[in-house]
Amino acid sequence: MPRLTKIYTRTGDEGTTALGTRTRVPKNHPRVESYGTVDELNSAIGVALAGGLAPRLTEMLPTIQNTLFHLGSDLAFPTEEEKKEYAVPRVEERHVSQLEGWIDELNAVVGPLENFTLPGGAPGAAALHLARTICRRAERILVGLAQSEPLNPHNQAYLNRLSDFLFVAARYENHHRGIPEPLWDTRA
Repeated sequence: MPRLTKIYTRTGDEGTTALGTRTRVPKNHPRVESYGTVDELNSAIGVALAGGLAPRLTEMLPTIQNTLFHLGSDLAFPTEEEKKEYAVPRVEERHVSQLEGWIDELNAVVGPLENFTLPGGAPGAAALHLARTICRRAERILVGLAQSEPLNPHNQAYLNRLSDFLFVAARYENHHRGIPEPLWDTRA
């Protein structure tokens, strides 16, 4: 575990930041944009949790938050050698499979989707929908980064599955609260 003894360093005042290995890059570098958006996603999930969610979701989401830290750490260390040297935790196939199992579990409760839903309903469901859209953005950024740098393929799969999980979790939260899902009205 890293030990942070000082929070500010002043080294980023000129618009650069250090990757995990202390290599400095511009703060808008695609790698920094990628793990920064993963961090934003993690924070959005934290907001959803802080607002109060169904008990089953409060069991699942902290595991997801920890896995997102794995993903961010993996992105902060560009080379395989660095990842091994620093024993960087990484997203693995088991993390993707876990999400798939949870999606199936929650979907069995809420049933098939009859129509496109609008983000909203219960406050927790709305927060989960917001997290879902941040997840989709993180995935798009990661796809762009993967076009120029080699990445752990499980990272992209995890984000793709996580956005699906967050969608079903929002539906589950509305179901748990007894709030009808807001449906898309194609004639509006």
